[in-house]
Amino acid sequence: MQSGHMLIEEPVRLASVLAPTKDKFFPSLTKIVATLGPKSRSVETLEKCLKTGMSVARFDFSSFDAAYHQETLDNLKKAIENVQELCAVMLDTVGPELQVKNATGKPIVLEAGNHVTITPDCSKAASSEIFPLNFNGLAKAVKAGDTIFMGQYLFTGSETTSVWLEVKETSGEDVVCEIKNAATLAGPIFTLHAAQVRIDLPTLSETDKQIISTWGVHNKVDIISLSFTRHAEDVRELRAFLKSHNLGDTQIFAKVEDFEGLEHFDEILQEADGIILSRGDLGIDLPPQDVFLFQKSAMRRCNIAGKPAIITRVVDSMVNNLRPTRAEATDVANAVLDGTDGILLGAETLRGPYAVDAIKTVSRICGEAETVYNQPQEFKRIVRSVPDPMENLESVASTAVRAAIKVKAAAIITYSTSGRAARLIAKYRPTMPVLAVIFPRDESESSTWTTNGIAKARQCLSLRAVYPVPTNPNDVGATSEASLKLALDYGKKIEILKDHDRVVVFQKIGDSSVVEIVNIGDVV
Repeated sequence: MQSGHMLIEEPVRLASVLAPTKDKFFPSLTKIVATLGPKSRSVETLEKCLKTGMSVARFDFSSFDAAYHQETLDNLKKAIENVQELCAVMLDTVGPELQVKNATGKPIVLEAGNHVTITPDCSKAASSEIFPLNFNGLAKAVKAGDTIFMGQYLFTGSETTSVWLEVKETSGEDVVCEIKNAATLAGPIFTLHAAQVRIDLPTLSETDKQIISTWGVHNKVDIISLSFTRHAEDVRELRAFLKSHNLGDTQIFAKVEDFEGLEHFDEILQEADGIILSRGDLGIDLPPQDVFLFQKSAMRRCNIAGKPAIITRVVDSMVNNLRPTRAEATDVANAVLDGTDGILLGAETLRGPYAVDAIKTVSRICGEAETVYNQPQEFKRIVRSVPDPMENLESVASTAVRAAIKVKAAAIITYSTSGRAARLIAKYRPTMPVLAVIFPRDESESSTWTTNGIAKARQCLSLRAVYPVPTNPNDVGATSEASLKLALDYGKKIEILKDHDRVVVFQKIGDSSVVEIVNIGDVV
């Protein structure tokens, strides 16, 4: 049976479905991005998160201050040292987020059919009749009949904890709305989203600049998630800001979460290092029947461009439950079949009591979906999309993936200083792990090694199937044989390689790119 990117050989053996899932070092090739917060910030919990599949730790500055996040990051560093696992650090900006502050924190009960006024007068207390908003331009942006959605931070989409409002009229800077569903809003902050309405606020706010120039610079963050990216210029502005603060190597993942981002998706993709498909807000801007079309189309574009695509909002029920729903489990699997590089967990790991279980469960679902992913079809599609003549390095990288599949290699090994070779290998969706040996660019200064070596290695953790091999400054300039042994020893240590396995090695020798098939038993 063939459908979209899926390929399931007939007959499917039910025995394999009923067999218990076996634990392995790589539960999946798909990466897990976990948002850290109250339920996932202790050293003990972070160690478990790393062991069960967390590759990227997300620090969301929409909640908690820099001091809180610094304490969490310090705990993460201890956990990394204890379990000897690499983990990338992602800073998520606040962006032009509209918030209603509920100073008392008491639940607000709303009845369908009643009216509520949204006002920029933040001196007023939030109640069932008035919502003070941190923005004074909403009345100019909306019109009668527009839809506004409001709920707890990190929308659940539940009709009992989120509310739909219909704009009835504007009065000065106030917006009068009709409540469309009964709901109880709880918590100190409610996030507001006006469907398909342009909000006149900068994508990179002054608050974001302050956070990046202090916390971001101090911690030399690997990735910045640019919330509410609406234009390619948003990415260029952030890129220039990072360079001016000595963060030129920091990657930018554009977070597309409204209709403006959709309108300019191709231009944004060209400028960004990766894309985060934020389905929470997009599910409000788009009709429900169109969300899956955006997901498939956007991921296809990311795959062809060879840039990682990360999807959000897949197992919302695990915020409160140990297991996801059947629909959510299927959603995770379909995201893998659509070509996602990673799954981003938000509230599930931020404030849910089952953070470790969420990571483990999603990893296992991804791993099963990967076994029926139609790699041959996707390989051909990507090859057809590359302009002729294909660049030498990419041509050989694609050949390495094809060779690895044909000889049933246990892994692909590549060497690089920038991570580009690993990205090219990942572009062609290998079915086995890619062990990327990332050497520092400068062998003389340890500070340069810290920035250029380990940081580039950590950034590879956002790429599907790619796992960096730990190196140190003494490994710089190593011979091909020494580099291969370094990778093989690591592969054996983590139990993905055995003595009689085959590996495919992709490397540059002088001006040439070379693919070599190696039997591990022949390597001394």
